[in-house]
Amino acid sequence: MSARTDAEATEMQNDTGITPEALKGKLVEKLGASHVDIEDMSGGCGQMFEAKIVSPQFAKKTTLARHRLVNSVLKEEIAAIHAWTPKCFTPEEWEKKQGNTAS
Repeated sequence: MSARTDAEATEMQNDTGITPEALKGKLVEKLGASHVDIEDMSGGCGQMFEAKIVSPQFAKKTTLARHRLVNSVLKEEIAAIHAWTPKCFTPEEWEKKQGNTAS
């Protein structure tokens, strides 16, 4: 269910209590993330998020293992939203990616 107005979007976000800031705070706290960028892709209703997460805890883990780690940290939040897309990087991978996009 998506919001039709800004007021509906705010109400839905208030009902779930899930905001990009809340998600970011939990990821920083639980994963020691050095960078978290969360974008609300649902137009403000808080039902679809895409995240870029940088954490040293992702080292030597497959993509699936990284996603499982993130999903275990945000289990309750993910259950309350429609869609969640994490993109997980180690600090080294993130630095390399940033270097490639700067050129």
